[in-house]
Amino acid sequence: MTDTLTGSPGPTGDDSDHVTLRGGDLGWRPVSSALATVRLIVLGCVLVAPLVVSVVVAVLVTPWVWLGTLAVLLVAAWGVWIVRRQVSAISWVELDEEIVIRRGRLFRTLVSVPYGRLQYVDIQSGPLMRAFGIASCELHTASPESGGALPGLPTAEAEELRARLARRGEAQRAGL
Repeated sequence: MTDTLTGSPGPTGDDSDHVTLRGGDLGWRPVSSALATVRLIVLGCVLVAPLVVSVVVAVLVTPWVWLGTLAVLLVAAWGVWIVRRQVSAISWVELDEEIVIRRGRLFRTLVSVPYGRLQYVDIQSGPLMRAFGIASCELHTASPESGGALPGLPTAEAEELRARLARRGEAQRAGL
């Protein structure tokens, strides 16, 4: 067994469940690429108003505002790059005793939630996410700081994961 947070071999010396920020040899599962599409649509909705205003002002008032239009387009390009990088960096794996969620490229985060600590699992899906067939899975424990979120799962997979985690959590709490 391996200590999943430190990555050092456990008492038996076996490191088959070696969890690191870089990933190890586990079967990390990525979230759906539809999450990037949903986030890009939201980004587009946020940036369309400043873009339209800057173009109208540039045409009707002064051509100097074209610099503002260029700035909005640069922010849009940067946002597209960031969203694609962020979504491709989210992955998760189910281990024997816990579920581990990994995210981030520059600032990496590794969240490990033991099944025995799970109180309930929430599935959330807004209208845009439903249109793309994805949902978010929220893992809740007794401590608000120790839960986790897994965005962008296909809806059927999120429902199956919720049922699986609920069964594992009940089994862990019952001591089976």
